[in-house]
Amino acid sequence: MSDKHLDRRRFLQRSALAGGSVVAASTLAAPAVLGQSPIVMRMQTSWPASNIWDEFAKDYATRVEEMSGGRLKIDVLPAGAVVGAFQVMDAVSDGVLDAAHSVPVYWYGKNKAASFFGTGPVFGGSATTMLGWFYAGGGQELYRELTQDIMGLNVVGYLGFPMFAQPFGWFKGEVGSPDDLQGFKYRTVGLAADLMSKIGMSVAQLPGGEIVPAMERGVIDAFEFNNPSSDRDFGAQDVAKNYYLSSYHQASESFEYLFNSDFMEDLEPDLQAILKYGVEAVSTANTAKAMLRYSEDLQTLINEDGVTVHRTSKDILAAQLDAWDTLIGQLEEDEFSARVMQSQREWCEKVAFYELMNAPDYALAYNHYFPNKLAL
Repeated sequence: MSDKHLDRRRFLQRSALAGGSVVAASTLAAPAVLGQSPIVMRMQTSWPASNIWDEFAKDYATRVEEMSGGRLKIDVLPAGAVVGAFQVMDAVSDGVLDAAHSVPVYWYGKNKAASFFGTGPVFGGSATTMLGWFYAGGGQELYRELTQDIMGLNVVGYLGFPMFAQPFGWFKGEVGSPDDLQGFKYRTVGLAADLMSKIGMSVAQLPGGEIVPAMERGVIDAFEFNNPSSDRDFGAQDVAKNYYLSSYHQASESFEYLFNSDFMEDLEPDLQAILKYGVEAVSTANTAKAMLRYSEDLQTLINEDGVTVHRTSKDILAAQLDAWDTLIGQLEEDEFSARVMQSQREWCEKVAFYELMNAPDYALAYNHYFPNKLAL
C-alpha cells in the first residue's frame, strides 16, 4: 500500500476472503469494478452516443478486451453520463472516472497550453506530423510536465488518431474574405477561439452537442466542429448550407486517452501495456473508418442535403496565419508555452521539410483521372 492511495486490487482480494464485507468494500472501491475477473473500467467520452466518435471509443474498448483475453473490459459512456463533455479531465484526475476519451483542447479552460497538444499554431505540419512530435519529438514529456508537474493532475495520457484538418465550418451565406467574417458569432474551442477573435469574430466555446441548438436560438450564426460525419450527425445541414473545408485553426488534432494514474498503477503490467499500446492499434482503425465515413457523408451532404461545399479562400487562410503570428507572440510570454512552441517549430522545420519536399502533387493526379471535380 502506497502513501498516495490504496492498492485497490489487493484490497479487494483481501475483502473477497472476508465474506459478507465484500459488498461494502466493492462499493467503496468505485468507480472501477475490480472483482475476480474481468476488471471493468468506466471510460466517459466527450461525445454524444449518436456521434461517430462514440464508435471510435468503442473500437478502442473492443481491442482492449480482445487483447486482454477478456480480463479487462471498458464500459464506454457518452458525454453527460457522469460529467459534462468539458469536465472529463477533472473527473479522471479525481477518480470519479477511470478513463476518458476526449481531446486536450476541452480542458483549455484549465490551462491554455492544453491547445498545443492538438489545436496550436500551424508550422507546416499535418496532424500526422504532430502526432509524430508527441511520440518522437519530445511532446509526450512536455504533456506529462504540464498535466502532472505544472497542474498537479493525477492522470496519464496518450494521443491517437491524427485527425484530418478541421473544416472552417458552416455559414448561412458565402464568405470569401476576412471582411466577410466581421461580427460573426462563431463556435470553436481552445486557442482557435483566440485566433478567430483576432480576425473579427465573436466566439463561443461550446461542446459538440450544444452547437446546433445554439445556432437555432441565434446564440451563434456560424460554427465548426470537426468533420462531415460528426457535423451531419449533429444536424449541421439543417441550420446552414455553406460548408467550408480547409483551415488553419485546428489542423493537427488527435484524440486524448486519459487514465487515472492510481487506476493504471494498480493494474498488472501487461494490462497497463494493453491500455497504452491499444491507443496505437485503434489509431489505425479509426483512420480507416474516418476515411470511409467522412468521404461518404460529405457526398451525402452534397447530393442529398443540398449543401454547397467550398474550399476556404486563400485570403482567409492568410488572415489566419497573420492572426497566429500575433497570438504566438503573446503566448511566448509564458515560459512553458514558449518551450512547447520552440519544440514544435524545430520538429516541423526538420520533419515537414521532408514530408513536403517528398510528397508528389496528389491533386494533379486526382484531376488527371477525375477531371473538374476539385475546387482549387
